[in-house]
Amino acid sequence: MLLLISPINHEEALESIKGGADIVDVKNPKEGSLGANFPWVIKEIRELTPEDKLVSATLGDVPYKPGTVSLAAMGAHVCGADYIKVGLYGTKNYEEAVEVMENVVKTIQSQSEDTIVVAAGYADAERVGAVGPMEIPKIAKDAGCDLAMLDTAVKDGKTLFDYLSIEDLEQFVKEAQSYGLLTALAGSIKKDQLKLLADIGCDVVGIRGAACVGGDRNTGKIHHTAVAELKELCDSFKN
Repeated sequence: MLLLISPINHEEALESIKGGADIVDVKNPKEGSLGANFPWVIKEIRELTPEDKLVSATLGDVPYKPGTVSLAAMGAHVCGADYIKVGLYGTKNYEEAVEVMENVVKTIQSQSEDTIVVAAGYADAERVGAVGPMEIPKIAKDAGCDLAMLDTAVKDGKTLFDYLSIEDLEQFVKEAQSYGLLTALAGSIKKDQLKLLADIGCDVVGIRGAACVGGDRNTGKIHHTAVAELKELCDSFKN
C-alpha cells in the first residue's frame, strides 16, 4: 500500500519527501477537502521532488462544469503532476460525474499516456449533495479513469470510518479492482486504521492530519518523523 502525503507548500513537501512518502500530493486545505493549490506551487514541488517519486495535484472540490474542470486538468498536467485528482463535489449523480471525468480523461490522454487520472468521491456525500460514494468505481471505469478514490468532504474530526463500514470499503476496493482500477482511501485516517485498509487490498492511502505535528491538518505542519512512522507501518504490511 503506497503512502500519499498531502503538503501545502515547499517546506511541507520537503518533510514529506524526507519521511519517505511514495506520492507527494499537492493540495490547499483552505479551499476544501481536495482544495486546489496554485500552479507555481505544483510546479515548484514537482521540481524539488526526486524523479522516482510521484507528484499528485488536486483540482479542487469541483463544480459540475466539465469545461472548467478539463482546463484545470490541463494546467495540472503542464505543471508536472503525475496524478490528477478530481473531487466530484458538485456532481449530483452518475451522469454528471461521468461527463466531468470523461472530459478530464480526454484532456489528459491527448497529452500523456502515463498520467493517472483519479475520480475522487466522498464518503459523506449526503452532507454536501454529491454523487454517492459507492457509485465512484463505476463512474471511474465508465469515464476511463485510472484510479477510484474516497475522501471526506467535511473536515470536522469525523473519519472515513464514521460513514462507511470496513465491509463497505472492501466492496469499494474489490469492485474498483475488478474493473482494472487502482484504489485510494483517505478521510482523516488514523495511524491505527492503516492495517484495516491494507488488509482489504487498498492500493494507496492518503494522509495529511496524521502526518502533521499535533495531528491537525489545518493548524499543524507535516513533519518527516511522523511521515516516516506512517511509511514504516505501511511497509510492514507487505511482510
